[in-house]
Amino acid sequence: MKAYLIDDEALALRKLRRVLEETGRVKIVGESDNPIRALKEVRKLHPDVLFLDIEMPGMSGFELLEHVGEPQPLVIFTTAYDRYALDAFKVNSIDYLLKPVNMEDLQRALNKLERILRGTEARSDLGGVLAQVRSMLVQREPEYLVRVASRVGDRVQFLDVSQVTHFYAKDKVTFAAVAGKHHIVDFSIADLETKLPPNRWVRIHRSTLLNIDAVKELHAWFAGKLRIKLKDGSTELSVARERAAEVRAKLGI
Repeated sequence: MKAYLIDDEALALRKLRRVLEETGRVKIVGESDNPIRALKEVRKLHPDVLFLDIEMPGMSGFELLEHVGEPQPLVIFTTAYDRYALDAFKVNSIDYLLKPVNMEDLQRALNKLERILRGTEARSDLGGVLAQVRSMLVQREPEYLVRVASRVGDRVQFLDVSQVTHFYAKDKVTFAAVAGKHHIVDFSIADLETKLPPNRWVRIHRSTLLNIDAVKELHAWFAGKLRIKLKDGSTELSVARERAAEVRAKLGI
């Protein structure tokens, strides 16, 4: 069977490749530590099965599957989270492996895959399974920031996160931009990235987080970079070359 491996940790990819090669039962047609790049390759290669990490920056394993299209590959989720909605994975078209992957569990998963590919075991609807998994994980989803505080002397102003066009760091200070005004906040950019909903925010530079809803135009720029114009009509932001693919994906292009 043809397999494609996806994990944002390069070491995990190497370990998974090694144990799969030891079985002699799988032909690895590709691998990637970048889920956005992996999605493009999977659409071209049409593997029989994906060995897929669940939590990855930029695009989760669940989100990737929703965009794969047809033909829909079989899936083996790999996860470091013990009991991470594992009951939902115990269906015919989905299995799971806990990291670090051991040979006994891998052989069990491969046996299931072979039965499905031979047609001796039915495969379930992947879309329905993903919906089930998502519903089971609702309580695990973090509570994202709705407001942020900005202190000016003895006064504290509360900013509605949805009204912030972008957060940026300058001279070791973080600012929130709202309607052309810039407010100091007590979070670092790295902290904010974990506290804001990833489907609405994207890091376009090591020092800048962008509210996707604030984007008006996207332009190609030199050296693989992008230039973004915001809806306020005056602000332009540059996108680092290494983040361009993720930004395009988040904007749906």
